[in-house]
Amino acid sequence: MTQAGFTLTGKVALVTGGSKGIGLSVAEAILEHGGSVAVCARNTVEVEAVGRKLEGYYPKRVLAVACDVRREADVEVAFRAVDEHFGGLDILINNAGVGFFKSLEKMTLEEWNTILETNVTGVFLCCRAAIPRMRARRGGYIINMSSLAGRNAFPQATAYNASKFALNGISEALMQELRYDGIRVSYVMPGSVNTYFNAGTPDASLSWQLQPEDVARVVVDLLAHDPRSLPSCVEIRPSMPPKK
Repeated sequence: MTQAGFTLTGKVALVTGGSKGIGLSVAEAILEHGGSVAVCARNTVEVEAVGRKLEGYYPKRVLAVACDVRREADVEVAFRAVDEHFGGLDILINNAGVGFFKSLEKMTLEEWNTILETNVTGVFLCCRAAIPRMRARRGGYIINMSSLAGRNAFPQATAYNASKFALNGISEALMQELRYDGIRVSYVMPGSVNTYFNAGTPDASLSWQLQPEDVARVVVDLLAHDPRSLPSCVEIRPSMPPKK
């Protein structure tokens, strides 16, 4: 449970995949606790609309940036925009992700590359851009949004499983690389979440699933931890999934 009086006032976060679902809920939670947020997503129209909406509730604390995390130039532009708008970066939430669920033999090379480039290369590019900025602030927090699929592989998701296994490995190694710089690294592994993932829509009939705000609460709790402790990996799953 988040400690009483916890605040993110003066802290700046960048949230990828932040125009809807888990990313939007995380951005809202950070804003509710006093932080400033740069919301990034590939769809320019969507991210700008979300930025205007959030700005209405949290004036001068929101920046909306169109960014495809697979593209090095896009990532560089997004991080420079954060520098210019907020003057630095304290928190990076790597939430952007995609998945195509089909057997390996039916998957195209383009689909394979899209998953790996978004879920793995995008995290690499954003972390690489964030680290020197966090060092300049003498600390920071990187939280990578993984999945239970990064530990428990399932069929019809070869590329997605691979991307999340890789993300977990990146997170664990990066945590050890950065811990003495005052930069903490954690990864969150949600189970089924009722979101717009992969162009879907939330389904009211799936009330047993996690809600995006459940995951956002875990992210805020991580940010609230005393710096002496590091919950490097958190699993969160529906408490009562359908019986098999």
